[in-house]
Amino acid sequence: MSRVRVLVGTRKGAFILTSSERRTRWTVKGPYFAGWEIYHLKGSPADPDRLYASQSSAWFGQVVQRSNDGGRTWAPVGNAFAYEGVPGTHQWYDGTPHPWEFKRVWHFEPSPLEPDTVYAGVEDAALFRTTDGGQTWQELPGLRGHGTGSQWTPGAGGMGLHTILLNPADPASIVVAISAAGAFRTDDGGATWRPINRGLKSQYIPDPDAEIGHCVHRIARHPSRPSVLFMQKHWDVMRSDDGGESWREVSGNLPTDFGFTIDVHSHEPDTVYVVPIKSDAEHYPLDGRLRVYRSRTGGNAWEALSDGLPQRNCYVNVLREAMATDALESCGIYFGTTGGQVYVSADSGDHWSAIARDLPAVLSVEVQTLA
Repeated sequence: MSRVRVLVGTRKGAFILTSSERRTRWTVKGPYFAGWEIYHLKGSPADPDRLYASQSSAWFGQVVQRSNDGGRTWAPVGNAFAYEGVPGTHQWYDGTPHPWEFKRVWHFEPSPLEPDTVYAGVEDAALFRTTDGGQTWQELPGLRGHGTGSQWTPGAGGMGLHTILLNPADPASIVVAISAAGAFRTDDGGATWRPINRGLKSQYIPDPDAEIGHCVHRIARHPSRPSVLFMQKHWDVMRSDDGGESWREVSGNLPTDFGFTIDVHSHEPDTVYVVPIKSDAEHYPLDGRLRVYRSRTGGNAWEALSDGLPQRNCYVNVLREAMATDALESCGIYFGTTGGQVYVSADSGDHWSAIARDLPAVLSVEVQTLA
């Protein structure tokens, strides 16, 4: 019988939730790194016991933690993100006279083939890679050195590189997203990059059709169709059928098209999930009713999913990293909230139940399906 492991990063530590494939009874372990911000926690598809965690604080800086036993024990790894003597400073010596500084690792994306190969997106926006399990890291400088890099500006939450999509059909092709710069793609393993934002429109920048400057909140895709991308932007849900070369809006009948997270069903490439939030100033569900919206038509039409979710006086947010799916036959959908709740639907969104209700604010949710 298969098992499910849910990895939850929060403002005050990490938690690991486990269940059988029935997903009705859950064991909650943690907090690991109690009191620390765990911005992202993710497992390696190549080795289910290899986990990586982004641990940070404004005072002690950024630490990469690694577990080789499914989260039972942890140890810090790497020196590229080391504390360099100034509280809250993470310095990277990139060959220039002065070290470049960043705040935290926003996102880990382990290779599906090699457990020691991991990509890391950081704030301020840059992309790193390790090939030795996090002991050493190298920046992919072509992204930050792109001709538009000097024009990138932070979104309200910072200028973080939060999405890294590795193409299972082409290891040299990678898509990343930066708030608030937009989406970028490399087709040569990270040596060179180009913006892929044609069709995006943003009312708050001087040129609404600009090549860069768009506040992309999250991008998702199904591994069987790497050329089809779904995007939750700062206003607008978008779709690309050509790997990001062009985008079209698929917000359709959503009650509001503002939100942070977006994900795709594990077995149905046209089934997409979003969590609409009232507005960019009011980060909570419309009318205080927490609802996930599902499209089974790739964004052409959306339906509200609310069975088991609070429908009165609910004013939580769901952040960009806080939704995930499992790979079981009856696909499970998971998300966490800033109120500390983690929800699961074991039937693709039709019915929901709470795994946990009183955790610290949830920053990220990832899921592993274990044999």
